[in-house]
Amino acid sequence: MNTQQALTALGVYAGILSTAEMAFLDENGYLPLPGILSDEVRQALVRRVDELTALEGEDAGKEVHQEAGATRLSDLINKDPLFDICFTHPRVLAAISHVLQGDLKLSSLNFRAALPGHGLQRLHCDWGKAVTAGDYYVCNSIWLLDEFTAQNGATRVVPGSNRSGQLPQEALADPSAPHPDEVLLTAPAGTVVIFNSHTWHGGTLNRTDQPRRALHSYFCRRDQKQQLDQRAFLRPATRARLSEAARTILDV
Repeated sequence: MNTQQALTALGVYAGILSTAEMAFLDENGYLPLPGILSDEVRQALVRRVDELTALEGEDAGKEVHQEAGATRLSDLINKDPLFDICFTHPRVLAAISHVLQGDLKLSSLNFRAALPGHGLQRLHCDWGKAVTAGDYYVCNSIWLLDEFTAQNGATRVVPGSNRSGQLPQEALADPSAPHPDEVLLTAPAGTVVIFNSHTWHGGTLNRTDQPRRALHSYFCRRDQKQQLDQRAFLRPATRARLSEAARTILDV
């Protein structure tokens, strides 16, 4: 099964995203998709990430990355079928495919919770080199398990920076400072925000007394190295339950 066949099998079809949605994503480098997660599914995901965080303790996130000031989990594909929605939802896949021109595979599926008093990141891209507009290698999606607010560390983006052909560390004197054009991705829980990972972005400071929780399903071109080698990590039981289309998206 090739990628286009997999996308079709998973429910991606012409028109699943509107012309206006695709144009907004092209122009601004991000796109909020409200209501992707029902409250029932969102609550189930919250319970599961909380369980995994307690279970894994100091090892949490070690498969990919651990971060001071944030709780992380990685390799979620193997840890519960609940997480399958993050790499099989048709509207999300359609948006990722639009950015990567149909050439995509999952790079990693992680959880990140910015803890109280932490979460501030410099503006950055998830690719080490500047690219020509339209020639994109990576695209991310943020699954909001909590509401993103101006106080709890919502991600900031600089609209249109995906088309700049520059990295923020090359163009800005201080990528940690507020940018005059930045937008905070404030949205209700259950929203998924697609963002072209070449768009300048970064977490902001969580000024509340609660963690700000989100899942990140991160995609790359099929000829690129995954953040987590899905073939190396995929467990036999996980492979057995996944459809051929889902395995194609994982490139396993």
